[in-house]
Amino acid sequence: MSTTLNFENILCLDIETVPEVENFSELSEEKQELFSQKTAYQRKEEVTSSDFYERAGIWAEFGKIVCISVGYFVNFNSKNRAFRVTSFYGDDETVILKDFKKLLENHFNKPEHVLCAHNGKEFDFPYIARRMIINQIALPEKLNLFGKKPWEIAHMDTLELWKFGDYKHYTSLKLLTLILNIPSPKDDISGSEVCGVYYKEKDVARIAIYCEKDTVAVAQLLLRFNNEPLIDELNIVHV
Repeated sequence: MSTTLNFENILCLDIETVPEVENFSELSEEKQELFSQKTAYQRKEEVTSSDFYERAGIWAEFGKIVCISVGYFVNFNSKNRAFRVTSFYGDDETVILKDFKKLLENHFNKPEHVLCAHNGKEFDFPYIARRMIINQIALPEKLNLFGKKPWEIAHMDTLELWKFGDYKHYTSLKLLTLILNIPSPKDDISGSEVCGVYYKEKDVARIAIYCEKDTVAVAQLLLRFNNEPLIDELNIVHV
């Protein structure tokens, strides 16, 4: 396939999320009830809302972002091709979102600039937008979809590219990296462990490292989809 895009105009990203508070009991009674209603169709009958709460991070209404990792190509058409990665992370979600917004507005705000993530159209992009609204942060142009035609939305999704129009199909990032011989990003923690690492270990820096590896994997997928050589580990710059 060919993206027909200048790779240097693509901002790859990944986010990590956790429940907004550590324990279900910390929620107000009203929010506990609403969470129970929201998750009723997913929980087995014997699983209580409290037991299910560790998964609350997947919903923007009950979770929060603890890390946004971004990466972009530099010197793409030269021998010095590299990929630069950086992360916004910590306990203050508002700061994370404002820093990410500043990056978009200062460096990735032109019409030709595109955001790219794996399953980004279903998860990362709408999650970030919803959390910005909840935190009373005006949406940057790249996340404000109101009134835009489909071809005006500057979002790319490696999962969607892999579907080739098969909308029922889902392939995880881990599986795609395996079958395409891309170094796996899942060599430390998994998504299901992020909540524990954040609340129990209080190690958000470890989560950022994990998040950055996923961002690199998204970039490598784009390269493989276009029959381009992968970025060598020595040319991945963490800033």
